[in-house]
Amino acid sequence: MTTTRTNRLRRPLLAGTTAVAAMAVTVGFMAATPDQAKAAPGPKLSLIAATGSVTLTSWKEDPGVYLDLGTYLTAEGTPLEFKVTRKSYKDPVTITQTVFEGGKAKAKTLPAGTVKDFSGLPGFAEITVTDKNGKKVVSRTESFCPNNASGRVRPDAPSTSKYPESCPTNPFTLGSVWGVEKGWAANTYGGSYTQPVKLAAGAYTAKIGVAKKYRDLFGIADKPATVKVTVQERSWEEGPGVAGARSSAAGEHAGHGAGHQAPSAHAGHGPAHAPKPAQAGAPETSGAGPSYNVGHGPLKAAPPALPWALKKQQAARADMGAADTTGQTDGSRQAPALTPLAKRPTGKAAVPNVPKPDLRSLPAYGITISDGGQNVPGKDYLAFSANVWNAGPAQLVVDGFRSPGKAKMDAYQYFYDANGKQVGYTPTGTMEWDPRPGHVHWHFTDFASYRLLKADKKEAVRSGKEAFCLANTDAVDYTVKNANWHPFNTDLATACGQENSISVREVLDVGSGDTYTQDLPGQSFDITDVPNGTYYIQVLANPAKRLKETNLDNNSALRKVVLGGTPGARTVTVPAHELVNAN
Repeated sequence: MTTTRTNRLRRPLLAGTTAVAAMAVTVGFMAATPDQAKAAPGPKLSLIAATGSVTLTSWKEDPGVYLDLGTYLTAEGTPLEFKVTRKSYKDPVTITQTVFEGGKAKAKTLPAGTVKDFSGLPGFAEITVTDKNGKKVVSRTESFCPNNASGRVRPDAPSTSKYPESCPTNPFTLGSVWGVEKGWAANTYGGSYTQPVKLAAGAYTAKIGVAKKYRDLFGIADKPATVKVTVQERSWEEGPGVAGARSSAAGEHAGHGAGHQAPSAHAGHGPAHAPKPAQAGAPETSGAGPSYNVGHGPLKAAPPALPWALKKQQAARADMGAADTTGQTDGSRQAPALTPLAKRPTGKAAVPNVPKPDLRSLPAYGITISDGGQNVPGKDYLAFSANVWNAGPAQLVVDGFRSPGKAKMDAYQYFYDANGKQVGYTPTGTMEWDPRPGHVHWHFTDFASYRLLKADKKEAVRSGKEAFCLANTDAVDYTVKNANWHPFNTDLATACGQENSISVREVLDVGSGDTYTQDLPGQSFDITDVPNGTYYIQVLANPAKRLKETNLDNNSALRKVVLGGTPGARTVTVPAHELVNAN
């Protein structure tokens, strides 16, 4: 149970994340021979260091060093694959390993308690750091997300990895898939999950190994990697060349790469708030993987840690004045856009008997008290994050079409057969342009609504937020049928259109959800005159039932809260939701 009171809700940071291309890593190890691959079930795993020495930065404004040491776990012979699930919020998280033998996949149940959540394998990497005199100055363990940034370690490996690009952090995640593709290596650095360590400027030696329980479980040799570490102290205000330093530091700090500030139009689901320089290296997002829509949720991402070669490339680009612009993800590549149809659908509208999406709501989280600030002084608000996700088995595809001179678009839902052929459509409301800072994109109306219910489940307050730009911000359950492990529109810049757009396509993919943080007056609940007591935050998907789904009976989720305190100093207590104890 958590009791929370804040004078001002902490704003999500608007920093971009980085989509990492497959990159070859030169390492000193021998690939498994065919005979070795056949000898033991499962992949042959090895811990390697991409380089024998690294330089890490300790920022004066943000004391501490993040131990991105450039170590990777390689998989040879077959992929390393896991499915992490829970039957319900009453059940613990469990993990099974998918073992490939003779071309067939078999599920191998791992010991109970191997994982506690969906963020990775806890205590996987064991790290010790000694100073130049041999004195141990750091001893710690870190979790390992197999979906961390990875690259091929040999040229004949698969050109792309089929696995998702991060481990989810939403407290109400239901299922995840983790994996290291065969012939690939995944960075063992924990990224945003780790805490910095205190190290003075100077020379050190780091030793990185795999914990014995994982060596025994997966057959990993006891061969720790050794990396020479140089720590340098820097300041954000050093002047010339600082842009490149910031870019590199952000990769060390958050595992994302460049700590660039996303334009306000990208923020979409949260307020426009430029991070202070010292904050830029620690962007926060809901953990959907590479995206700009960091205003969606208050949780730290499960970002891929960036290979050193790409960090160096980004630093060079930053020094030359290059920066990300609309739709770009790493300063060089253009993010794929979702292309709407060129014209309105013709023929008679019809809802065919084909697979349809199944929208479901998650319980609210990130619940806190905020005030109205300078805009609405003297008020108390109950702020929260809410997620509606698609359990499939079909995508939710909505196109908006604008008649010349009209302020709103007409919206249509599309339906597809098993071969992906469009076989029907139906009108489903409208889309409207939202010009406010932090939005600046097209919103689909009536996608969800939020209500504060009394203890008797009668409505007390309703949120004014009922229009949304759809984006796949959270990997809620990638084990459901037809789940897409690589959704396209995690980037609001490509998903939500521009003011002069003639048409827009918004998609909520199977397995993914869209988190919105309701922390602005008009979106959060005004509880200034609401009596203390027990209430429920209701997250309701498809409230007008305009969208066609496979099931309309699972669209509501409730989260119990208890309001207390006095005017101007209200509190909220958030009991655990079954086994999920996250406010």
